[in-house]
Amino acid sequence: MSRIGRLPVAIPGGVQVTVQGSDVHVKGPKGELKRTFSPHIAIAMEDGQVVVKRNSNHPAERALHGTTRAVIANMVRGVSAGFETVLEVEGVGYRAEMEGKNLALFVGYSHPVKVEPPAGISFEVDLKTRQIKVQGFDREVVGQTAAEIRGVRPPEPYHGKGIRYAGERVRRKAGKAAKGAK
Repeated sequence: MSRIGRLPVAIPGGVQVTVQGSDVHVKGPKGELKRTFSPHIAIAMEDGQVVVKRNSNHPAERALHGTTRAVIANMVRGVSAGFETVLEVEGVGYRAEMEGKNLALFVGYSHPVKVEPPAGISFEVDLKTRQIKVQGFDREVVGQTAAEIRGVRPPEPYHGKGIRYAGERVRRKAGKAAKGAK
């Protein structure tokens, strides 16, 4: 039995969860999410909590058990508290600015790179610490948006310049000068 899968998902105040077969609809103060899960996994409401059970011990169902529960827990947490991913801009002259709701990245190209937020996503930029905060209620979209922003200029290993996740360690390489010294 999956250790994650057998834990019930607690529903905080202000969040409504509706389960109809394999469809789960979660509505809260931050937004609402709807998702259809595999029919091989049984999802039910019991005592104000969402309980996920599997019908058999088949390997495919075992794999889906914990995943289904984790996705439902992320849906509940997202509509109640939301998610945030922090990116750091590193490099001389590199910066990020807000232009209305859009994000403008000045990261060494001849032009600023404009990033429009998808539905349910908002950006915050701190100019002093050069951090970009990607916020939203759908964890999947927040992570994908942050990955796309990082993909504009990923950190390079020689000088460490680029856009990186907060706390990400970039493996540095020695340049040519360090290599040829004999």
